[in-house]
Amino acid sequence: MSTAIPYTVEVRQDTGLNNVKLGIWLFLASEVMLFGALFASYILLRVGAPPGTWPIHGAVYLNVPLATINTAVLITSSVTMVMAWASLVRARQAGSESLGKYRLFMGATVALGFVFLVIKYFEYSAKFHHHLGPHTNTFLAIYFTLTGLHGLHVIGGMAVNSYLLFPGSKMWRTAPQQFINRVEAAGLFWHFVDLVWIFLFPVLYLL
Repeated sequence: MSTAIPYTVEVRQDTGLNNVKLGIWLFLASEVMLFGALFASYILLRVGAPPGTWPIHGAVYLNVPLATINTAVLITSSVTMVMAWASLVRARQAGSESLGKYRLFMGATVALGFVFLVIKYFEYSAKFHHHLGPHTNTFLAIYFTLTGLHGLHVIGGMAVNSYLLFPGSKMWRTAPQQFINRVEAAGLFWHFVDLVWIFLFPVLYLL
């Protein structure tokens, strides 16, 4: 006999959150520590670099226009992610079983994530074509570490969103509120990934 997992929908009295939201916030806290340590390492290495060994700004090596486009792409994807979740909430309130708007907005979110990765691929390819890589200097080593790790997070977010777009959406008919909670948790992760890029863009490309 299976036992239902508690507080997947109901709110816990001790935290004021359900377990889905509590779990994703705890996970994001660990992610903040990971990226926080990397940003701190960047600051220490830049401040301690001998004069003349650090580029005046990231544009010396990096493509600012492409990064600006990618920033707009990710910000837009955060909007479509919110709209995907909001469409489910509205459908739930209206008693509708339609997933049309949800599929449209979630599909757009996944597609925009793919666009981000394609642009990043062209950016990486240009670096390697000019024989620039992590071995070149400390700045590029940090660049590839931070943007590479961020790219892996984008891929992870796309995988989760794709699951919720296709096979995972079956839950909408059997447990709609639980499905909404899952989409909300995936959205929180996606917004975090976008927020990290908003910090990476000025730190690496502009300063």
